[in-house]
Amino acid sequence: MAPLPNAELVQSSVQLYRYLLRCCKQLPEESIRQHYRHAVRQSFKVHADEDDPERIQQIIKRAIEDADWVMNK
Repeated sequence: MAPLPNAELVQSSVQLYRYLLRCCKQLPEESIRQHYRHAVRQSFKVHADEDDPERIQQIIKRAIEDADWVMNK
């Protein structure tokens, strides 16, 4: 399963959140979709107070890489 297009355009945490939830919609089984939606929401809450722009970009990059891995497995 290919990742969604325009992942390189994700620059903010809100864009990342929306991108990851759209990725979840492409997963094959409802139980898997629910699991990853929950994981995305929890991660977003954990990192909500992050204010270092460099760290935010690291998180975005890692999250997109992880999403690509999940979509391809």
